[in-house]
Amino acid sequence: MPRPNPFRPFRPKPDQMALKPEVSGNAVNGLGEREPRRPRMVYWAPDPDAIPHGAMQRWFYTNDRDNPDILAANVERKAILAEPVPDVAGPPLGREPEAWTAALQDFVEAGTCERVGVAAMQSEWTFEGFDVPERTTIVTGVHHAFEAIAEAPESRAGAEVIRQYGRAAFAAKRIAGWLRQQGWPAEPVTGPMTGSVALIPPALACGFGELGKHGSIINPEFGASFRLSAVLTDAPFAPTPPREFGIDDFCTKCRVCEEACPPEAIAPEKQTVRGETKWYVDFDKCLPFFNETRGCAICIAVCPWSRPGAGLNLADKLERRRNRKAGEDAGHR
Repeated sequence: MPRPNPFRPFRPKPDQMALKPEVSGNAVNGLGEREPRRPRMVYWAPDPDAIPHGAMQRWFYTNDRDNPDILAANVERKAILAEPVPDVAGPPLGREPEAWTAALQDFVEAGTCERVGVAAMQSEWTFEGFDVPERTTIVTGVHHAFEAIAEAPESRAGAEVIRQYGRAAFAAKRIAGWLRQQGWPAEPVTGPMTGSVALIPPALACGFGELGKHGSIINPEFGASFRLSAVLTDAPFAPTPPREFGIDDFCTKCRVCEEACPPEAIAPEKQTVRGETKWYVDFDKCLPFFNETRGCAICIAVCPWSRPGAGLNLADKLERRRNRKAGEDAGHR
């Protein structure tokens, strides 16, 4: 039996729902569309007036704005965003692609970020209305402190998300600055504000893990409890390969996030979005609770993979199961 959900039934505040646009956010995202297309900006617009849900985004800014945890985290993040990135200095430094990629581990070892990967840029990752000429996407990941994110949807968890967005921005700006100092143009892409590139697809492509039922990436090291940023460049990095751990099949059978979601926005089955069958979270159901709790994050906190140390054990268990099944299948041939 599932545990009782203390947040259900969820009834959104009328003043927020009065701002809801006629167009569905699911339609903006391409839910049900059979043909591939580039993503459209649905939320976190640099200019809220440019999107249908801009009034709801502005409402988010007014909610709980005097909370001291949120204020302190926002001050930290804004200071990071305000730091300038160095100008491109001199001719581009020559280096083998594998050496460029290996050098990125210095940022992990220094604690600037917890994970880094590289993917060849794909046009379908670019939001409509943007042109990205760079050929390479470097993705960084920073890990939430579990004891803070575990309090979701309380303000301490929301503040932790903001802090990690700040760390992700710091990592992207440091890597971009490093490349510029070696003669290579590089542009940092940071969240949560929507930039030119959707961050989840290149993160999947470069080995961060697999998409979970809750719409976030899961990997054994951090579960779903991390944030992303990116750097766009033409420096000749060697791509890092995608990784699979059996998470997709695990999510098919698991209902933890589905049952924990207050507005019941997490579907039990995959859906078609812009020509791709994948896990998808109902935007229109999710957004009101997300706004009222300054970011929610319940699904990330309760994900079995997010608990410290649990993901690696789960991945090992799934690997043993796959190997055993492969042996059984081979014996039946």
